[in-house]
Amino acid sequence: MAKPSESPVGRQHQSHPEETEEELREHQDGGGLPHGVTIKQEPPDPQELQEEVLQQQQHRERERERQAEQELLFRQQALLLEQQRIHQLRNYQASMEAAGLSISFPGHRPLSRAQSSPASASSFPISVPTPDPPVKPRFTTGLVYDSLMQKHQCMCGNTNSHPEHAGRIQSIWSRLQETGLRAQCECIRGRKATLEELQTVHSEAHVLLYGTNPLRQKLDCSITPMFVRLPCGGVGVDSDTIWNEVHSSSAARLAVGSVVELVFKVATGELKNGFAVVRPPGHHAEESTPMGFCYFNSVAIAAKLLQQRLNVNKILIVDWDVHHGNGTQQAFYDDPNVLYISVHRYDDGNFFPGSGAPDEVGSGPGVGFNVNVAFTGGLDPPMGDAEYLAAFRSVVMPIANEFAPDIVLVSSGFDAVEGHPPPLGGYTLTSKCFGYLTRQLMTLAGGRVVLALEGGHDLTAICDASEACVAALLSQEVRRLILFIWHQIPTTDCLKALFVVR
Repeated sequence: MAKPSESPVGRQHQSHPEETEEELREHQDGGGLPHGVTIKQEPPDPQELQEEVLQQQQHRERERERQAEQELLFRQQALLLEQQRIHQLRNYQASMEAAGLSISFPGHRPLSRAQSSPASASSFPISVPTPDPPVKPRFTTGLVYDSLMQKHQCMCGNTNSHPEHAGRIQSIWSRLQETGLRAQCECIRGRKATLEELQTVHSEAHVLLYGTNPLRQKLDCSITPMFVRLPCGGVGVDSDTIWNEVHSSSAARLAVGSVVELVFKVATGELKNGFAVVRPPGHHAEESTPMGFCYFNSVAIAAKLLQQRLNVNKILIVDWDVHHGNGTQQAFYDDPNVLYISVHRYDDGNFFPGSGAPDEVGSGPGVGFNVNVAFTGGLDPPMGDAEYLAAFRSVVMPIANEFAPDIVLVSSGFDAVEGHPPPLGGYTLTSKCFGYLTRQLMTLAGGRVVLALEGGHDLTAICDASEACVAALLSQEVRRLILFIWHQIPTTDCLKALFVVR
């Protein structure tokens, strides 16, 4: 209660330094309250003031955190978008290189490194989700195949007229899938060989003629081959090597590039060993001459590139196609770092291609590094498992062990398997024998063995042999050869051929 001597209206309020002039006038005027009514002014509670200040500080802190989160989210999104763009550019570059085109992006600066980037002004680390690392291939047997190689076929469309047709690789690939072998292997992607890679073995004119369709028309007519009209109505470079103007060059380059990719993955330890299901074949192709269904020598090119790019010192090439690999022999005839061993039907030079005599042993520094096991005597009786086992036991493996290769490449033709008519083979080997021979070669070079399909035209025979070889590469138990074969004496013609090997 106010003392009687004090009038409520006349009582003066103590001024506060934070009060405005209007507030003071309002207090003096009675604040607009009825006459005689006053409001008791209580001093503020210090605890309430402290809580209010704390709430304001917390509010400001939450606001700063919210702004920081938004800024961080923006930076993360910008970085992720940049990573996606770089990933797309790299995929595009890889696809162009696979097509034989060299694409580069000079001067590219990631967004996170640019001065205008939000990340460049950041003084604290940004947590950005990293993409999953690429899946490392299994260390197992590698397979390579591409259906585009099937497009190399005669324009007549009649596969019965042409032993080397698309059904060969299609059937083998299906067999490997049906037997479950394909799932146990690492399937890699092939690519087209570049023109420069082809020229490691072949002349520039040959590469331009058969490797690039448009450039062929720009060449001097004097070096342009005379294509022949085949009895079927199609076109070829000779009586049996067909030419498809649209697809042959691409298929041939794809076969080479696929073999090279597989060989390099095995040589560098990315894969254990491998089998290349490719066509057209290659071991007959010489420096400037296509022949015997072959345009580019895939195995020879792979060996040359191993020497040039990986400095592989010693390479063993084993050719067990029933026909001699004249193109491969030519490519390394004077090279002491490549040991070429061919086991083939020769018949005193009367069987295609007519080369591969026992006395063809190399030249210059390459003397002794070209070995021909040349079977003669025709088909009376035909050579079989016993003869090939004897050749490996007495010639191939002893020489190969002494050479001690760093890698083994196999021109893996299967036309010596039973089922091929005399003009295309005529021998009677079993598919199991080729599986066993593969296991023998796997004892060399730390198991670094790559088989590349060459000849072989009976579909059942080449599928059985391919299955046996891939199973051997996977270290599966090779089906035991019939016991009597191990005790069978090779034919006299076989013994003569082994005796004259130099």
